[in-house]
Amino acid sequence: MGMGYLIIAGAIMLFSWLVSSKLKSKFELYSKLQLRNGMSGAEIAEKMLADNGITDVRVISTPGQLTDHYNPSDKTVNLSEAVYNHRNVAAAAVAAHECGHAVQHSVGYQWLTMRSTLVPIVNVASNYMQWVLLAGILMIQVFPQLLLIGIVLFAVTTLFSIVTLPVEYDASNRALAWLENKHMLTQEEQAGAKDALKWAARTYLVAALGSIATLLYYISIYAGSNNRRD
Repeated sequence: MGMGYLIIAGAIMLFSWLVSSKLKSKFELYSKLQLRNGMSGAEIAEKMLADNGITDVRVISTPGQLTDHYNPSDKTVNLSEAVYNHRNVAAAAVAAHECGHAVQHSVGYQWLTMRSTLVPIVNVASNYMQWVLLAGILMIQVFPQLLLIGIVLFAVTTLFSIVTLPVEYDASNRALAWLENKHMLTQEEQAGAKDALKWAARTYLVAALGSIATLLYYISIYAGSNNRRD
């Protein structure tokens, strides 16, 4: 394994840890900031959907922490128990963000459509790529094409992480714009929601950068083996 890759991988891991730690501290901070309007995450979500004319999406509670997501297949905004029931800035930000995905779905936002199209392909690629890549590296001298197949599978997951970026940033922008335009939060609460979603988005950025760096590493191995054979 090249020293250059180890340095890059180490830097990305460190950056990922810093972002995750910062995100956790931000959400802990804004979970203590109670909303002046007294609305729960569920109520915030239901109002945002209604204000955007969306009547066929249900807001439901889902077990666990950080399990919040929008499911386009059954049109549900799934909020973790803390977000669904609580009445703080963090809950409002997360609830509005997930509804941002529902708005994207309703208006046919192209990046969300592309990501949804990639999901079944990514599921298949994720199941096999690590084994194919490992076997490809071990057999690179006799069967280099196997590593190339692994690279293609990994490239699919990398593409997914890249496509995810505009989807997540746009959902946050839609959430913050709605919260501000409808005067849902005070100025302090709005700033907190913006800060929380900013750090949440950065976790996706770190994941994409890490995936790109790893893909380039595998490509360099394949290219190096070709040079040696030539």
